[in-house]
Amino acid sequence: MVVARTRLQMVLLAAAVAAATPAHAELPEPVRAMIDAAIATGDEGKVKTVGELARATNPADVDEIDAILADFNAKIAAHKAAEAEAKEQQIRSAGVFENWSGKGEFGAFRATGNASDTGISTGLTVNRQGIDWRHQLTARVDYQRSNGVTTREQYLARYEPNVNISDRFYVYALAQYERDQFQGFSARYAVSGGLGFQALKRDEIQLSLKAGPAYRVTEFVDGRNDSRIAGLIGLDFDWDISDRLKLTQDTNAVAETGGSAVAIIDSQNTTVDLITGLNAKINSSLSARFSYAVEYNSNPPPGAVQTDTLSRVTLIYDF
Repeated sequence: MVVARTRLQMVLLAAAVAAATPAHAELPEPVRAMIDAAIATGDEGKVKTVGELARATNPADVDEIDAILADFNAKIAAHKAAEAEAKEQQIRSAGVFENWSGKGEFGAFRATGNASDTGISTGLTVNRQGIDWRHQLTARVDYQRSNGVTTREQYLARYEPNVNISDRFYVYALAQYERDQFQGFSARYAVSGGLGFQALKRDEIQLSLKAGPAYRVTEFVDGRNDSRIAGLIGLDFDWDISDRLKLTQDTNAVAETGGSAVAIIDSQNTTVDLITGLNAKINSSLSARFSYAVEYNSNPPPGAVQTDTLSRVTLIYDF
């Protein structure tokens, strides 16, 4: 709705520019009509293309054509600047519970036959993007039963604020809670803070890295507790493979691969979480996601293995 309204404003502004441009007898009327028609669309790329054609076919009128296009570009730039200023003011004046967006994720399966398996995977991520600050809250639950016995029960909650200190660098903080009795701990808490760097910052591909000290407390299922100073290294990668991916004759989709990696390193037990996913958008709010996660503990408790993997197929709702 906002995009459509902005587009309408641009078209109306372009029409006003076209109407306000004074007539010049020197420029042939068909050429002027072509330029005015392009300006009326509000499409800057189309206006640029028509202007280049007009210059090429009417070299004697280049100065006049340039003046018309310069007037159009100046008014469009002023309109964009006004919109950007209004958006910034709206962000700065927003309340604590405003400007949040996020994604809810849910997947489930049921298998019968030689084995009876039931499983669910749910997740929620919410973000608040400010001028310099960003807040992200993440929660996830994975649960599975096989032949009447619970074989997976994992909980994760994370809060990460960060603040930009330049165009590329930011400072982050992190607080995280995990519970996974099958990996041998009833609770694991971690806090960290450090420096992040936006290595790639394009429309179609983004890569950010972060690192800093961490402090972790682990409560094992056998009653032992362990507290250690550690170090955190993180990576977050997103890539828009294409603008439109044809899934069926009637369904277009946006495909996106996203990967993240977080390693918490201490002298006794290093943990690594790797997640790679592929999203296919079904409509403006709903998408399907396939992801593959690897969780590694270098020194698990007795009876637990070092590496867990999990493949998920889920539906995601953007809000």
